Amino acid sequence: MTELTKEEKSLLLYFETRATDYGGTVDGANMNGADFSKAQEWDKAGFVKFGRICSEDLDSRRRGAYWCRLSSDAVAIAHQLRAERADRVWEKRRWRTTEEYRGGK
Repeated sequence: MTELTKEEKSLLLYFETRATDYGGTVDGANMNGADFSKAQEWDKAGFVKFGRICSEDLDSRRRGAYWCRLSSDAVAIAHQLRAERADRVWEKRRWRTTEEYRGGK
């Protein structure tokens, strides 16, 4: 897979969150036209499987009429992206640990 754009990274991380925390359900209201196009492209490539949930199984208490399932490659890339984001966010924090306050590392 080629280098992902910022938008593709964002979509992959959205799918990873939905797959991990929401049982694979995806809320299409959080996606734009380009996201749907990319999701269909990834589905055909087997990178992230994506489709609609059967209408008989839709639940009004659960947001999301779509589903996704990440390939092992997609999971690995999402994991790397999360690690990079965690490092960036840590460096931008506006608070100190107790150890930093006391002069330690």
